[in-house]
Amino acid sequence: MGLPRKSPISLEATPYYHCVSRCVRRAFLCGRDERTGRCFEHRRQWIEDRLLELVGVSALDICAYAVMSNHYHVVLHINAAQAEAWTLHEVVDRWHQLCKGSPLSQRFARNEALHAAELAQLEEVAAEWRARLMDIRWFMRMLNESIAKQANQEDGCTGRFWEGRFKSQALLDKRALAACMAYVDLNPIRTKMTKPRTTLP
Repeated sequence: MGLPRKSPISLEATPYYHCVSRCVRRAFLCGRDERTGRCFEHRRQWIEDRLLELVGVSALDICAYAVMSNHYHVVLHINAAQAEAWTLHEVVDRWHQLCKGSPLSQRFARNEALHAAELAQLEEVAAEWRARLMDIRWFMRMLNESIAKQANQEDGCTGRFWEGRFKSQALLDKRALAACMAYVDLNPIRTKMTKPRTTLP
């Protein structure tokens, strides 16, 4: 069973979510623009590379994804147990792979000695970073900002690349999860972006 896409993300309700981001201004994620003849297929790799990079540092798992001509789908699992098991060093190291951090966290990463008050301050900030590393909203923000920057640079323009905030749908049970994953996997076939896979003899 699913909830409406406008429903807030709540780990208490379910750790599984189907997220969708759509482009604006006839922008392309991948495929060929029949109007101009330009091919944007290489942008599919941008999405895939960034997804793998973010999954490598966050506490989110990808269950399924599909990159379409003007939007993409991704089914995410929040792995709260993984995030809670990280040490302070692991949280800081993972956050530094996404953001610069703070002078205090940089000193900590260099194994410089911190006073008790400094360590307490870092632990307070790291608690927020830990929460963000398992937050779908932060995951989608980091993904979309990166792709928008690359696409705008390639298109020689500025402004919004994505249509508002991403949409999310809570997947409340195994049946909803399985149905959603099948829907996402079959999207490229349904829109004739790719051919169905055939089994080997």
